[in-house]
Amino acid sequence: MIRIAAVGDVHIDKDVVGRYRPALEELPDKADVLLLAGDLTRHGTEDEARCVATEFGGLGVPVIAVLGNHDHQSDQPDAVTRVLTDAGITVLEGTGTVLDCGGTRLGVAGVKGFGGGFAGRCASNFGEPEMKAFVGTTERIADSLADALHALDCDVKVALTHYAPVPDTLVGEPLEIYPFLGCYQLGRAIDSAGTALALHGHAHHGTERGTTPGGVRVRNVAHPVIKQAYSVYHLLGDDADIDSPSLVHAGR
Repeated sequence: MIRIAAVGDVHIDKDVVGRYRPALEELPDKADVLLLAGDLTRHGTEDEARCVATEFGGLGVPVIAVLGNHDHQSDQPDAVTRVLTDAGITVLEGTGTVLDCGGTRLGVAGVKGFGGGFAGRCASNFGEPEMKAFVGTTERIADSLADALHALDCDVKVALTHYAPVPDTLVGEPLEIYPFLGCYQLGRAIDSAGTALALHGHAHHGTERGTTPGGVRVRNVAHPVIKQAYSVYHLLGDDADIDSPSLVHAGR
């Protein structure tokens, strides 16, 4: 069994440092890995990234992250990534990594993701150059997630994004902003690669649980949704177990 802890949208700055740490210190007893689903900072500054490194660095389990839109606000995503990487946190963007979890190889592929909307109510690659650029960005990022998932050589695959791959986990948010919270192309990428679980953040007023059209479990782990330091999901090591009750919500 693989135990995956996850949280997103922690929006760390100096005033938040120490809030999560007592629970994080217990992680080695509760999980094999911690996944961070973006919006780790408030404005994407290097100073805020150092606060994230203080809070989430040096834990007793591997920590894997993607950045969110807030982490891009100051146009310093490379600096933010460098600070986190120096703290031992693996930052994914169109890339993947494989961990050995008690003899089972867990593969995690991640991207920030982007908006665009969902089937029947989405932006299309038609008309003005600006709209084509918007949708083109969505498609390029989703394609990079698919490529990263397919490239994983592992027993169990997990997709990590900031933006949502399905509308199910946005329920509670205003319908008008769904196109800015996620896109169906991410869900299509996840479904293409035999993924066991997809985790995202971004939707603070959304719903925790959803499913892709292909049947992959999706969990919105934004901190305002799960209302705890992290949630823990248990996965068994073969596809036959994906739809079983073995996927459970423990957490604190």
